[in-house]
Amino acid sequence: MRNNSLIEIHDHPAFPPLLRDLFTDALQAIWSFRNSYGAILPRLRTLIDNLDTHQILDLCSGAGGPLITLAPRLQSAADPTLHICLTDKYPNHQAFERASLDSTFSYESRSIDAAHVPADLPGIRTIFSTFHHFNHLEARNILADAFHQQRAIAIFELANPEFKTMLITCTIPFLAMFLTPRIRPFRWSRLLFTYIIPMVPFALMFDGIVSCLRAYSQQELHTLVEGLSTPTYQWDIGEDRSGLLPITYLIGSPASLA
Repeated sequence: MRNNSLIEIHDHPAFPPLLRDLFTDALQAIWSFRNSYGAILPRLRTLIDNLDTHQILDLCSGAGGPLITLAPRLQSAADPTLHICLTDKYPNHQAFERASLDSTFSYESRSIDAAHVPADLPGIRTIFSTFHHFNHLEARNILADAFHQQRAIAIFELANPEFKTMLITCTIPFLAMFLTPRIRPFRWSRLLFTYIIPMVPFALMFDGIVSCLRAYSQQELHTLVEGLSTPTYQWDIGEDRSGLLPITYLIGSPASLA
């Protein structure tokens, strides 16, 4: 059962912006190294094709998220113009600027609340590995906002309380330490808070375990979307087990994008 009383360290408003950027940089390095979301590519590609859109609006992007790794494989000969806009409530501007060196990506410098997305930001909304951060009311508001604006939304979560997932989560601090020398740009603060005062590895492990305990079950996701369906807007909820770890997904889709 999801534990709403737990809070992740990097979500706390008092968590220093410097440490939050170092945290998201480390998490981005892990996403890129593991390519943990490769299994959902066919599902996301199908959604893009069915809606005949070239735009993805990534919410809660952190330092770029899994789409940085997935983007080249999402491109197709039939759709070479795919465009991904990165957004976050606490934008990691340096990471977003690096990502935007690839013409596939752009970013919003504004703070974007996933529950109140400005109407001038079009495209399929995606959320990777952060939906569990939101309590039931917030999560419902995120889904309702997409529904009322008739925007497609695709949510993918690796976090779950299964033993295998929890065990792999406990290896994240060591992987972060291994990958830190590769992260660019070089920052002395990155070395300080990874190896000497290991705040980043500790936050990664603590938040990873909390994520698993807070993850929504499929039954809870069905409850969240109750009353948000119409003949022209439907939800698909399930679990993809074709990769190393299961990926829970929640996809809301209108007949076409506005």
